[in-house]
Amino acid sequence: MDRLEGRATWWVSRAHLRAHALLQELFADAGARAYHYRLLAAVEEAGPISQADLGRAAELDRSDVSVALVALEASGFVTRAPHPSDRRRILVALTAPGRAELARLDAVVDHAQERFLAPLAEEERAGFLDMVRRLGSGADPA
Repeated sequence: MDRLEGRATWWVSRAHLRAHALLQELFADAGARAYHYRLLAAVEEAGPISQADLGRAAELDRSDVSVALVALEASGFVTRAPHPSDRRRILVALTAPGRAELARLDAVVDHAQERFLAPLAEEERAGFLDMVRRLGSGADPA
């Protein structure tokens, strides 16, 4: 496949598949889901946040957010309550057990990242992260 060897998009796609499979494996081993991690992290970062804003912050479809929040609330990781000034909006907040779960899942992600980046020397990793952030953001330097 010499034609593909020099194509960055091919290698980024392969790296994505590898990273995704690794995360899925480690989240499954931990009895967790990647969606749950994304939502817990977004709630922790934003503080109490509307369910709609949470979906946008986590870049998830609102139906996926709704289903995941049912599971997270049933596990005691988040609470949902009507917004004090607009009863039509639902505010999502992280609980103490939710913070503990987020810390546990941070360790899972750290382990996945360590395994994924293992082929890179320590000094290469920061540069790689910077490059992949720029590629992922879609920022056009022109």
